[in-house]
Amino acid sequence: MEKIETAKAPAAIGPYSQAVRAGDYLFCSGQIPLIPETGEMVAGGVVEQTRQVLDNLMQVLAAAGADFGSVVKTTIYLADLADFVTVNEIYAEYCAEVAPARATVQVAALPKGARVEIDAVACFGK
Repeated sequence: MEKIETAKAPAAIGPYSQAVRAGDYLFCSGQIPLIPETGEMVAGGVVEQTRQVLDNLMQVLAAAGADFGSVVKTTIYLADLADFVTVNEIYAEYCAEVAPARATVQVAALPKGARVEIDAVACFGK
């Protein structure tokens, strides 16, 4: 296993890695809408938060030599399922021709009061 870490995404706020590469797979921890340079929540609502989450995730993927086209599975955690359509529209902008498999769930709460969190699994194999 190889730990993946980048200063271009928020530092872990607990005992976990931003991502771990295991063979041909990259397991990315959930990203919340923190600004990497400050560790503060991005200003705005679910639109701004979703973009920040996906940008953070892209930086973690890049640190491992991957991109969103390498992602085979994501999970989206929403504080309010009423945000599903908005998050889905933004998420679609990041998807490659073959969108990853995905689950979306509503949760009781997310760290630091975030409205959205996304994790991912990428594959380097063909």
